[in-house]
Amino acid sequence: MQGKLILFPVAIGGEQLEQVLPPKNRELLDDCTTFIVEELRSARRFLKQAGYSHAIDDTEFLVLNEHTSERDIVGYLDATARGGNVGLLSEAGLPCVADPGMMITRMAQERGIEVVPLVGPSSLMLALMGSGLNGQRFAFKGYLPVERGQRCKALRDIEARALRENETQIFIEAPYRNNQMLESLLACCKETTRVCVACDLTMPTQYLRTMTVQEWKCTELPQLHKRNTVFLLGR
Repeated sequence: MQGKLILFPVAIGGEQLEQVLPPKNRELLDDCTTFIVEELRSARRFLKQAGYSHAIDDTEFLVLNEHTSERDIVGYLDATARGGNVGLLSEAGLPCVADPGMMITRMAQERGIEVVPLVGPSSLMLALMGSGLNGQRFAFKGYLPVERGQRCKALRDIEARALRENETQIFIEAPYRNNQMLESLLACCKETTRVCVACDLTMPTQYLRTMTVQEWKCTELPQLHKRNTVFLLGR
């Protein structure tokens, strides 16, 4: 019998696992002794917290991150041919969503290996749910340009689409540039555009607020430096 590729969500931050992950996920972890992971240290920590029953040192870890090429992963699913399940772990949140795991999922689909996505936290979807912005039409834009002028142009482009199509625009930034992104949003977007800042979702320090640009300018801004943050804009 051929094994499966199981996509395991991981907690977003330091929250208790029982608050965000179903018990069934923990049971399925024990069916895997091979894991494809974005970051080795966080994967080991997650498995220990989840009560993984196998010895960590006897478990096979294969790294898949933004530096990995398709050539590197050719043998990553070999365990499924021997009947073993392979687990895919993101560093945080859902595998394959704003995450390099799509390469291995695509390979599994091409080889006819069953892919099993599991329920778990997604900062993008949680932010959309709580934003009050349109959840019927939305687009995830990933990372915007770093250079200030190009970033402002990108913000105005996606703002125009958001207002024209009533399509919520979702994007993220490197945690150490979050404050600069919020400043750019307020400097480049129209006064009536709604902006949502969703930070540390599912954690005790959670911050989730939607206001117009004009209202944000009259408010003490949150400190977002090195905090996991999702930005949304719409009408």
